[in-house]
Amino acid sequence: MVTSSRQRSPNPWAILIVVSLGFFMTLLDLTIVNIAIPNMITKLHASLDDILWVINAYALVLAVLLITAGRLGDLIGQRRMFFAGVALFTVASAACGVAPSPGYLIAFRAVQGIGAAVLMPQTLAILTMVFPPERRGAAFGVWGAVAGVATVAGPTLGGLLVSAFDWRYIFYINVPVGILVLILTVLLIPDLRTGRRHSFDISGVVVGSLALLAICYALVEGQKYNWGTITGFISIPLLFGVGAVLLGLFLYLQAKRQDGEPLVPFSLFKDRNYSLMNLVVCFIAIGMLGIFLPFTIYLQSVLGFAALKAGLTMAPASLVSMFVAPVAGRMSDRFGGKYILMVGLLLFAVGMGAIALIAQTDSAWYDFLAPEFVAGIGIGCTFAPMTTVAMRNVSPMMAGAASGFFNTTRQIGTVIGTAGVGALLQNRLIAGFTSQVQQRAGHLPAAARDKLVAGFQAAAKGGLEVGSGQRTSGLAGEIFTHGFLQAMRPTVLVPVLFLVAGSVSCLFISTRPQPPDGQPAAEISEPSTAATAG
Repeated sequence: MVTSSRQRSPNPWAILIVVSLGFFMTLLDLTIVNIAIPNMITKLHASLDDILWVINAYALVLAVLLITAGRLGDLIGQRRMFFAGVALFTVASAACGVAPSPGYLIAFRAVQGIGAAVLMPQTLAILTMVFPPERRGAAFGVWGAVAGVATVAGPTLGGLLVSAFDWRYIFYINVPVGILVLILTVLLIPDLRTGRRHSFDISGVVVGSLALLAICYALVEGQKYNWGTITGFISIPLLFGVGAVLLGLFLYLQAKRQDGEPLVPFSLFKDRNYSLMNLVVCFIAIGMLGIFLPFTIYLQSVLGFAALKAGLTMAPASLVSMFVAPVAGRMSDRFGGKYILMVGLLLFAVGMGAIALIAQTDSAWYDFLAPEFVAGIGIGCTFAPMTTVAMRNVSPMMAGAASGFFNTTRQIGTVIGTAGVGALLQNRLIAGFTSQVQQRAGHLPAAARDKLVAGFQAAAKGGLEVGSGQRTSGLAGEIFTHGFLQAMRPTVLVPVLFLVAGSVSCLFISTRPQPPDGQPAAEISEPSTAATAG
């Protein structure tokens, strides 16, 4: 546990609540924007590409800066970084709410992403420092509940705010929460240090950030440019190549610094469970975002649900996971997280796979209750055991680096899931629309059919991720709804398979306890009042 130079022991559960609130805001903003896209396009007079960059600017900055921010927490203190990240995120959220144009909104979203990147890795690092290994499962259970609920609750809360007000309130809601977290941070979170001076790997920061930027930008923008030329000699394959070269250079530089303090200590990966959980968290992120993206579009564009109704339809999984996750965390402390995580991933895959199979063009919201209940149990049994297994053997002096890398892996999985499933969905939509035109418009002249096919193909390429909340009637409506459903089922199967692969990977989790390699938690001290001022 943490000790203090003033003999005051902080309450770890109070600290858990504070960092979970901050963490909740950052994850919520990854998904809450999606359901507000139609409203934003209308009210801001924006193009689809503008609004997609509102989403991508946040995700891209977050993915690139997480490792650096995690190591900075080790260097200057997790509390300071957490406070700075929450403050920046809160100010940027208010700025997003008053943005007068798409350009300003994109810029403010990037700043919001910086704030999220600064605060996010500090959450796991702080929890690793204040909870001993044998009690981390319960703490990570609450943290896992926050992660699951925030990811799934984004569409629900976003739908409520958009329906009651407009898109600006999906950002305004962060302001009072952020102010509360800032106050509680000052009052409750001590300035935790390992008692060891840290150096900062500047070359690693520059090269690693550029590598992640090139790779993530190529993933985010690949579909838009058909995975080909962007402008002149610059192309998506070139960006992937540059990213791969820079990543190789980054690993070389890190290998040379292992005797000092690298940005990514390779000793973290001597723990098989930490290495394995980085793979699993990437699979989970691909699965979760890959499933919810087409399902959200289906609810609004095929079933014609308004934003609020679409969000509420997805709410049961979030509610169930909120109650299951803390129980799963306590069970992980008692029995280990291996089999809980395996079962959770399988239940998540089964629930979401069932949704894709039972979805029809005239489904009602209650048709999805049973599979969402199953998926919610799965989500609740996923985040807490996974994080407990990953961080149990991490020493406090490595907590920032471990948390930063772990969150980076998850965020890259999110980018891959969104980009990959988006591209696959687009491809299947073109095939589905073409098939439905031939099937349902066979009585029309060939020229009319060709015109219909061209129109639907253009719509698919233009981005059907925008759900209108209104069903198209007549022949065009039949072609659209049946074509989308035909495309959605094989698309959702891919992220479901990633979840199954994650479950199978858990077979290799080691259940043998391993002492942390480094300073034990009992040796962490809180600096004196003079040191913590500011």
